[in-house]
Amino acid sequence: MKTKITLLFTLLSFWFSTANNINVSNISLENFDSVNNWVQVEFDLSWENSWRLSSGPSNWDAAWVFIKYRYDGGTWRHCSLSQVDNVAAAGSIVDVSADTYGAFVYRDVEGSGTNTFQDMRLRWDIGSIPDDAVIDVQVFAIEMVNIPQGTFSVGGKSGDEQNKFHRGSSSNFEFFVTSEAEITVTNSGTTNLYYTSDNGGGGDHLGPVPAAFKKGFDAFYIMKYEVSEAQWVAYFNLLTEVQKVNRDLTDATHKNSDNAVSRNTISWTGGSNNATTTAPDRAVSYISPADMNSYLDWSALRPMTELEFEKASRGPIAVHQGEFAWGNDNIATSDYTLSFSGQTNEIINNLDPLTGNASYLTTDASINGPLRCGIFAASAINKSREETGGSYYGVMELSGNLYERCVSVGNPVGRSFTGNHGNGVISYSGSGTASLWPNSTTGNGYGFRGGSWLNSENFLRISDRFDAATDIATGNSRLGLRGARTAQ
Repeated sequence: MKTKITLLFTLLSFWFSTANNINVSNISLENFDSVNNWVQVEFDLSWENSWRLSSGPSNWDAAWVFIKYRYDGGTWRHCSLSQVDNVAAAGSIVDVSADTYGAFVYRDVEGSGTNTFQDMRLRWDIGSIPDDAVIDVQVFAIEMVNIPQGTFSVGGKSGDEQNKFHRGSSSNFEFFVTSEAEITVTNSGTTNLYYTSDNGGGGDHLGPVPAAFKKGFDAFYIMKYEVSEAQWVAYFNLLTEVQKVNRDLTDATHKNSDNAVSRNTISWTGGSNNATTTAPDRAVSYISPADMNSYLDWSALRPMTELEFEKASRGPIAVHQGEFAWGNDNIATSDYTLSFSGQTNEIINNLDPLTGNASYLTTDASINGPLRCGIFAASAINKSREETGGSYYGVMELSGNLYERCVSVGNPVGRSFTGNHGNGVISYSGSGTASLWPNSTTGNGYGFRGGSWLNSENFLRISDRFDAATDIATGNSRLGLRGARTAQ
């Protein structure tokens, strides 16, 4: 194949703060093998506040890296990577997924701080591209957190959580997830799972939860932050015009405006024009189930389950009554004020010290919308888990900011979820195509955990399941998205 190569690159995830800042640069194509039809995509990758720990959480953060390409100005496609002929930068590990849709990159030894990985190479198996084609390549990176394999508990303890999980007939005792085996759902015995009936949003109380349903015992990765407006725009701008019409956050089924609404600043004027944002690091809102399924399929990720949500929040430690994602029931009560609103260094001026911080109805009263991703880590003085609002494993904003849409155990569609990953390919209309995911049209199979900027504090508690099996078909100002991927 004779190719004339033109290089483009876009960052799917970029922030500039003490909390994050992932960057892909210096992209090139190297060592083209015209016989076996592959080439290495070389790039530099860096991000701040990375870690790898051998004790405590015993986990690490990583970048999920995947590549898109097009030729001769056509539609963008997903690159298939190879398990061989990849080059890890000094100090890094490159772990190409078994399905070849992307790779996790993380530090190879214990430590913390900034990662600067230079001259990394991933082998792209090119497939069939016409001779003399002009190839455009974009490399994307998303910050993720590794959640290790192991036993953990869900629900339990008396408190204000609605519809919380518990152990069979023992409503004040947590249920232990000790494997990925099938879970019996019944309100009898002490080894079965059940949940209270405080309102109709908890689910149908039926089961079992099949063995194939992802329960959080096995290792998985979860996005460190909620998806930002910049990430959404980067995805949206690679779609076709038909796909864009169906994924337009400014239409009548979303925020119905090209102006800022509840701090969502995304604008799209239609046609072949690109969408824009004036607050790129802000968590993106107005996400419908169809939007979420499309984005995660396109990124070769998957939704997380509500059991994985509790694991990522609490970790393996004992349940604390009424706890939030930072591990206790202390929560800030100041009405936050901001400096540099909408900018990459947006910061909270009056973060409550020595207590848990989150964006919810009380603290967000004068702001009226989601905050930028990672703002609590950037604003905290003591950098403790409480002040930053971080989970046991270092996942940010699991309590508050935007609701986490999770696969529910509370209805048959949710329970049929098998953890299939997206393959980077969406439909002609812009819909996700992964099998056995919750319904894109109605949202059936999804529920909501962790609360939002517009909810009271009780919705933010780890075990609260007020809306754990509630269907919402459209996007609104409380709804964002966060993806996961099974570790392989």
